[in-house]
Amino acid sequence: MKAIRRFTVRPVLPAALAPLSELSRNLRWSWHTGTRDLFRDVDPALWDASGGDPVRLLGSVPAARLAELAADADFLRRLGESAEDLREYVTGPRWYQERQAESQGDGMPAPPGGELPAAVAYFSPEFGVTAALPQYSGGLGILAGDHLKAASDLGVPLIGVGLLYRHGYFRQSLTRDGWQQEHYPLLDPNELPLTLLREPDGTPALVRLALPGGRALRAHVWQAQIGRVPLLMLDSDVEENDPGARGVTDRLYGGGSEHRLLQEMLLGIGGVRAVRAYCRLTGHPAPEVFHTNEGHAGFLGLERVHELVQGGLAFEGALESVRGGTVFTTHTPVPAGIDRFDRELVAHHFGPDAELPGIDVELILRLGMETYPGGDANVFNMAVMGLRLARGANGVSTLHGKVSQEMFQGLWPGFDPEEVPIASVTNGVHAPTWVAPEVFRLGARQIGARRTDRALSVGGSERWDAVADIQDADIWQLRRELRAQLVDEVRRRLHVSWRQRGAATAELGWIDEVLDPDVLTIGFARRVPSYKRLTLMLRDQDRLLELLTHPERPVQIVVAGKAHPADDGGKRLIQDLVRFTDDPRVRHRIVFLPDYGMAMAQKLYAGCDVWLNNPLRPLEACGTSGMKAALNGCLNLSVLDGWWDEWFEPDFGWAIPTADGSATDDHRRDDLEAAALYDLLERRITPRFYENGPEGLPDRWIEMVRRTLTRLGPKVLAGRMVREYVERLYVPAARAHRVLEADAATGFAAWKNRVRAAWPGVAVDHVEATAVGTTAELGATLALRVRVRLGELSCDDVEVQAIAGRVDPEDHIADATPVPLKPTGAPDGEGRLLYEGPLALDRTGPFGYTVRILPSHRLLASHAELGLVAVPSEATGEAAGLLMR
Repeated sequence: MKAIRRFTVRPVLPAALAPLSELSRNLRWSWHTGTRDLFRDVDPALWDASGGDPVRLLGSVPAARLAELAADADFLRRLGESAEDLREYVTGPRWYQERQAESQGDGMPAPPGGELPAAVAYFSPEFGVTAALPQYSGGLGILAGDHLKAASDLGVPLIGVGLLYRHGYFRQSLTRDGWQQEHYPLLDPNELPLTLLREPDGTPALVRLALPGGRALRAHVWQAQIGRVPLLMLDSDVEENDPGARGVTDRLYGGGSEHRLLQEMLLGIGGVRAVRAYCRLTGHPAPEVFHTNEGHAGFLGLERVHELVQGGLAFEGALESVRGGTVFTTHTPVPAGIDRFDRELVAHHFGPDAELPGIDVELILRLGMETYPGGDANVFNMAVMGLRLARGANGVSTLHGKVSQEMFQGLWPGFDPEEVPIASVTNGVHAPTWVAPEVFRLGARQIGARRTDRALSVGGSERWDAVADIQDADIWQLRRELRAQLVDEVRRRLHVSWRQRGAATAELGWIDEVLDPDVLTIGFARRVPSYKRLTLMLRDQDRLLELLTHPERPVQIVVAGKAHPADDGGKRLIQDLVRFTDDPRVRHRIVFLPDYGMAMAQKLYAGCDVWLNNPLRPLEACGTSGMKAALNGCLNLSVLDGWWDEWFEPDFGWAIPTADGSATDDHRRDDLEAAALYDLLERRITPRFYENGPEGLPDRWIEMVRRTLTRLGPKVLAGRMVREYVERLYVPAARAHRVLEADAATGFAAWKNRVRAAWPGVAVDHVEATAVGTTAELGATLALRVRVRLGELSCDDVEVQAIAGRVDPEDHIADATPVPLKPTGAPDGEGRLLYEGPLALDRTGPFGYTVRILPSHRLLASHAELGLVAVPSEATGEAAGLLMR
């Protein structure tokens, strides 16, 4: 008989063991080895059965075992030390607090509000913190989880905001013929490391959104504690909701357009309301900066505008005030990866009869309108809204930042892609989460546990340099130990998978011979959209078979990944790969492991020798899995895309050549790049792995491992990433937030409106240049004289610039340098103003210049912010080209 409801009856812990509850509820245990070891020793068998989840563990420990532990002096000593360590971690000063103290200088009081933001709210549709809280689908969620953990390690006062999906993301299994099957287990928040946010009278705090037709969407707020950082998760499974509203947070990335729109409204609008409730109930400082991690949470800006409009501020002023304190991060390099909703659907959910009734629906729709060439006027683009509502925006690697500038250039007409105000902060990974305990212990033996912990969480190349002193034999023994652990894990998971596929135990004896702890092991694990090319390795199956079964230098490959439930193309790719791995000739050398997740990933990253990544360049925004592998001494083999394009060096990996010429079709491109992959494996990678030096060890391979750790290690840390966000994006946003209070924001908005209205009257009327000297040679100077018309604007409203640099055959200026020109005298009889300035000829070869007029205001984040620019017509001025050749 099936129960209609399930819940966990928790034991009452003896008073001496009470700190176990606190330790289990703070997810720092997910990356703190000492705390995990403590829970494992409560009951090793139950720990394994719980999947390494302390909350589930404590819900199943027999009372007799608890009584035994309560009388165990050594266990109580360790428990006290762990509890004290956690208290010191969450209350003691960290990097952020040290920065705050430095900003005060010589003991003097800090400026009002200080330089650093009082708090930052970080919104994301998914968070991958631990397998015990399955609220993630892939890299975006894992990145968000690592962001929270690194913020905690650094002491950044961050509040995470997301949704609580009752079915999480799907669990994956395979049919006998290799087709992906999805399963959605029901998650009970009471069985997760969560607490319900409550009002002072004990009732659950409730967030409410208005829906069309008088309906309402209500949500409870669950809190997970990520070290020092609270993560608020909104849950619409509330009894007061009707069935449709109750199911809004049913599953991650599920349902149709309206379902997704409601999820994103709850995340953005409801998330801001949840933050306000949390700060009211706990006394946490109110955020000065709101960080939108991808466009899914973009509605948070609208809610903040609505708050100010309700307080009496006009929409334009409220918009400027909100923009000042908003950061937007884009993660997709392709338009197809952006959420776009039908314009009428969005209009239906806003206005007098639904949400944000104080704002004209047309003003909302305008924020998401694709106004650039090729855009669709009938859709609402979440990324476009995110960019328009943010003062600071960034991509997640240097290459992705450039791709994003090109992708969204149409929002800033008249500006070259490199001037589009989208910066880049390359992603990082949280080393304490992803570095194997064995790697940590080796580092601790070399420089001490505390220094190792600080090197992993905060960074600092001087600490990583100590790896250079570790003996070759120790590094190689570590690599073999981790590879052997992976072999055991693969065999265990493969047995479970084949049983799920319907195989009898009697036909699975071959699994005991799968993989070899002394064979070069390659890992490939990620989501399975087509651009990541899961099956590129299968382009020439005979050649792959030879690599796998080479008598002297074999390779073995472990593959994992999930296709989106609606992506039959991705499922076919998985099926093609599984059918190849089922071949008795190779199944001991290549495996596909279903149900890829954080627990599996931690074994894969540590146990592989080579991490493979072969996306279509430049469609991988960052690709952090290779970073996690590198931190464990795994070498990267990847297309030059995402972070690998930025940091690749032959000392610690290999670059797969790309065939991206315009004359190469998709089929031939894949053939060429697969052939290049096989060549690298045959001629360079396997020989180096199996080639032993005088001491009987592969010393050249070990040296590459050492350089991976010493030179890549400090770069790929999430601590480095979060410090960059603080210094390059959060601090400027906090400053702008403080400056753009009501009056200043209103005045700034009025100035923008005035400039937009007057801009048609702005023009470059005449340009002339005179060489100072007889020839245009290096070191000479041109004297520029530019006559401009400003119409109703004044010199204070604009900046006139000369733009100079080398020119290509089409006269496009490369490596352009702006040179501000200064106004000289009063307008002439035709109302024109004269601007003058020197232009140094500071480089040889073909050289060119132009001039332009830009809006100028002290509160502009960039000259491109308004998308307004005036440039000369082709007939303007005197050509100076002959002087400069």
